[in-house]
Amino acid sequence: MATLLDGETLTTATLHELGEKQRGSVALDPTAKARVEASREIVDRIVSTDEVVYGINTGFGLFSNVTVSADKLCALQDNLIRSHSAGCGEPLTRERSRRLLALRINVLAKGHSGIRAEVLEQMIAAFNADCIPVVPSKGTVGASGDLAPLSHIALGLMGEGDMWDPQGGIAPAAEVLARANLTPIRLGAKEGLAMINGTQLIASLGAEAVERAGRAARLADYIAALSLEVLCGTNRAFDPLIHCVRPHSGQMESAARVRSVLMPTAPSELCMSHPKQVQDAYSLRCVPQVHGITQDTIEFVRRILNTELNSATDNPMVFTQEQGGGLIISGGNFHGEYPAKVLDFLAIAVTEIANIAERRIERLCNPSLSGLPAFLVADGGFNSGFMIAHCTAAALASENKVLCHPSSVDTISTSAAKEDHVSMGGFAARKALEVVQNVETVLAIELLAACQGLEFHRPLKTTKPLENLHALVRKHVRPWDGDRQMSPDIEAALRLVQSGEALRAVEQGLGA
Repeated sequence: MATLLDGETLTTATLHELGEKQRGSVALDPTAKARVEASREIVDRIVSTDEVVYGINTGFGLFSNVTVSADKLCALQDNLIRSHSAGCGEPLTRERSRRLLALRINVLAKGHSGIRAEVLEQMIAAFNADCIPVVPSKGTVGASGDLAPLSHIALGLMGEGDMWDPQGGIAPAAEVLARANLTPIRLGAKEGLAMINGTQLIASLGAEAVERAGRAARLADYIAALSLEVLCGTNRAFDPLIHCVRPHSGQMESAARVRSVLMPTAPSELCMSHPKQVQDAYSLRCVPQVHGITQDTIEFVRRILNTELNSATDNPMVFTQEQGGGLIISGGNFHGEYPAKVLDFLAIAVTEIANIAERRIERLCNPSLSGLPAFLVADGGFNSGFMIAHCTAAALASENKVLCHPSSVDTISTSAAKEDHVSMGGFAARKALEVVQNVETVLAIELLAACQGLEFHRPLKTTKPLENLHALVRKHVRPWDGDRQMSPDIEAALRLVQSGEALRAVEQGLGA
């Protein structure tokens, strides 16, 4: 069933899923279509009366005082798209461009942009046919909208530039549209500006980042619990009495999650086999306190982004009589400070998952801290085991410390000082995604190391949920009996982390 886009109810989770190749179609909600048609009537009225309104019959930015004659209004919009298609760098993946297009459709469906309903339906038809324009990843400063990336979306739908070919690779947009029996969009007054003014690159990349971060944060609790078991730690630090007297929601949620797998009904054989520690190192004992604030930040970021996904971020904006006006107003909703700031927050918060995980990997590999063979391998010296896997985790954790410098504290003046304060939100979103990728990889390494450490405790078993996790890993990665290339094992574990398969394995072991 198609996802109805109405400009009101899209979530980061739904948008993330729509990005997956050929995962679902979209349709325009009938109520939203009526709003779109009503807003277009106002634009048509202005065009017919020669009233001068920014973006309809004027130039753009510094040229806002230049009036354009009626016979050039369509060409004006074409020129806007072509000139603003000035992005650079590696293209966004097909999946990320799908999210960008779906989100722009949703924002236009709010009915404040003045676009024709038939143009919006053409955008929907292209999305559903998987005719997705190629979009360079760099070139937005995140104010006056993500102009360059969104212009490349519009350019492809006009039959110019390149598209991802449903048959594979990249091809000229005109050819891809023709094979899908789709007609290139022909822009009318204001429609080019309507398609490109907004924060949709920042928000669509942010939706992916926050959804992946949320999954990683949940799984991190379970992986930390497995490391605790392997290191013969105590579960006393997760007692609800401790967390109820510092009742941050994320902290209590993290502690409950760790408890759920350490003591689903009773302590494990492994837990019962060793003397109780008085207290553990911080990387084990303080998991709820560290993971908890990450979880709370993720929820905060998700809330802000869910608002942004359903916000009108155009300029100028059209208000019908029913919406309180019957007029067009210039404003600044295109400024990306909201999503830029929260994506900087997200990167800072989620990187702590990798920082503390790397410390647990060190404890697993260090025989003086773990009581296990050095670097988790027999015949050490002849074999190096997890020695360099730990270095890889350390390298990624350190990279994140640089990537977490907030881009949204920067600004630069553009457009002849007309646009003199910007958000740099596009970079904030790209950095957040890179940080999340690094965190997922560090967690994959910790998962491999904890599973390898568990081998040295056999035949003792841990709890059912954690045994489920170990069994899943062993389906894809055999125990480390001697040195071999480590990268394929890390990639296999990373796929389990990113796909949600590892998370499902644990939670299926918990039952109800």
